[in-house]
Amino acid sequence: MQPTDVTVEVATGVRLRVRAWTLTADGGRPPHLLIHGLSSNARLWDAVAKRLAAAGHAAYAVDLRSHGESDAPDVGYDTATAARDVAALCRGLGLRRVNVAGQSWGGNVAVRLAAEQPDLVFSLALVDGGWIDLSTEFSSWEECAAALRPPDVDGLRPDDVRGYLWREHPDWSAEAVEATLANLRVTSTGHLVRRLSIKRHMLIVRSMWDDPPWDDLPGIGVPVLLLPAIPVDEGGAAQRRARVAKAADALAHATVREYVGADHDLHAQRPAQLADDLLTLATGSQV
Repeated sequence: MQPTDVTVEVATGVRLRVRAWTLTADGGRPPHLLIHGLSSNARLWDAVAKRLAAAGHAAYAVDLRSHGESDAPDVGYDTATAARDVAALCRGLGLRRVNVAGQSWGGNVAVRLAAEQPDLVFSLALVDGGWIDLSTEFSSWEECAAALRPPDVDGLRPDDVRGYLWREHPDWSAEAVEATLANLRVTSTGHLVRRLSIKRHMLIVRSMWDDPPWDDLPGIGVPVLLLPAIPVDEGGAAQRRARVAKAADALAHATVREYVGADHDLHAQRPAQLADDLLTLATGSQV
């Protein structure tokens, strides 16, 4: 099954692109809404969405502002605006009671959406995100900004980045590598430029610093599945588990399913396992 690309106006002059795997008859199964992370795009969800659709669930993967094929307005690069955009997107598509999955920063966006729009969310999956609080990971904003400023890749050739991705992620599929490469746009000269500028990237990072999810988590009453990528080193694993436990403790109905030794981009590395977890969540059988 191939997706259909549609656009939805979510604010005046701002249209977001959605990759939609829709079904003529879904048997009453709630649809899945898939939200990517910072400097990512909807295509990273393709392998997961195909499996959800094959199981009889409609699936919608969104490109947030300045990501993928969506519009790039001058403002709106923060978690709260992204959550409002996604709520408007659901209304525009006529979606109600959706299974929402958010990866990385997209998990923080999904948490805000569930807290502010409880009638829209049937269940929530937090894919190595949703508990990100940068102010606890760095001693100052300046340290955080220096560590998380993305590299300058404008001007590189596609094969330069493609080769890097293969070296860093030898167990990814070609589909996942090409989807990641789509975070960048190819110019008429064959060079790459960022879709999300470094300035706008850092505005989102600042929002993550200023606006962690802790106030939102206690207000979420739907089932939540937390899916952390656990580092193999003991220190990193302990830190990740502590953050996840803090988030789970704040939720009314939380289940944790660990991906030990996995990449941060679980949807790229382990799409079949992640799709199975999302389908289990949709049945309500894991909580």
